[in-house]
Amino acid sequence: MPKPHKPVSPLEAHLGYWLRYVSNQVSHAFGQKLAARDVTVAEWVVMREAYDSDAVVPSALADRLGMTRGAISKLADRLIAKGLLIRKSGGSDRRFQTLALTGEGRALVPRLSVLADRNDEEFFGHLTPALRATIEAEMKTIVQRHGLKAVPVD
Repeated sequence: MPKPHKPVSPLEAHLGYWLRYVSNQVSHAFGQKLAARDVTVAEWVVMREAYDSDAVVPSALADRLGMTRGAISKLADRLIAKGLLIRKSGGSDRRFQTLALTGEGRALVPRLSVLADRNDEEFFGHLTPALRATIEAEMKTIVQRHGLKAVPVD
């Protein structure tokens, strides 16, 4: 005699469904704002990370963002082609390279940051500061508990 089947839960019964639902909308809206400035979300992430230093080693950037070195190299190439990033060789060892924002790239980051802030406000501005802090703390707890490393860029 077959075992009775447990009822199949609806999609909406899963917290992951709602997190993804909101995340997709937030990311899409931010991506559109950035696209108006000819920058992708992944490029923004690299630029924002490079903003805090004069030069960054691509392998360290890859580790920090949880990306492959190849992905960082492709993003760097795109940003270099746009005139927003430069690649510098390290003296006598041409294999050692660093990445740095150009003047144009450095000037663009604060403007893009305003778009990120505006996007956050559009989606989460209705939350009380206490609720927002609670949600953020719980998301960080999940990230830590599961050892998540890759920075969301899509």
